[in-house]
Amino acid sequence: MNDAPVVGARQRILRSEQIVAVFRIFAGIEPEPKGELDYVNAYTLLVAVALSAQATDVSVNAATTALFKQVTTPQQMLTLGEDRLKDFIKTIGLYNAKAANIIKAARILVDEHGGEVPEDRAALEALPGVGRKTANVVLQMYWGHPTIAVDTHVFRVSNRMGLARGKNPDQVEDGLNRRVPEGFKHHAHHWLILHGRYLCKARKPECWRCPVADLCCYREKTAAP
Repeated sequence: MNDAPVVGARQRILRSEQIVAVFRIFAGIEPEPKGELDYVNAYTLLVAVALSAQATDVSVNAATTALFKQVTTPQQMLTLGEDRLKDFIKTIGLYNAKAANIIKAARILVDEHGGEVPEDRAALEALPGVGRKTANVVLQMYWGHPTIAVDTHVFRVSNRMGLARGKNPDQVEDGLNRRVPEGFKHHAHHWLILHGRYLCKARKPECWRCPVADLCCYREKTAAP
């Protein structure tokens, strides 16, 4: 598939030159990867990412298509109210808790940030329902910060391939930030998500058609059906 060195049988983590080779392949296939959540501004992106926890992007987009026609600012969200918000998002898992957090976050954004989404990690993480992953996604997708948000796909792919290993998302994020070259960090998050979503799947990775299979540390590679 490429001319990079094949991973040894006992190797459990990729060397720096192999990581470069992996991301060069990803970049060659998709030079400008994009997230699959629909949004119109920083606030709607924040809401969409918060809703996507334990839900698919497809289900979130289906719910927010109508919502974002009415609501694009924190003040509009407060005007809408929690009960009406639930009507829009009731097809999404954990919608009751998510609705409550979205309304609380909207109040904080209006009262403390002038109705604007702050371009600041600590301020974002201080919002109800917004954790490190959500903050990283918003910072990367909207403002172009070279952050690497670790969701279930990134966590799985990083550990499985040997890009960065860790027992929790924070450990994997730290490892990726140390090991991914600066030139690839801007798109690394989306490359890894897309790879995990469509090829390096949880139950049965499709190794037989993976463009980086010969660089991957995963020992139990699946054969073509």
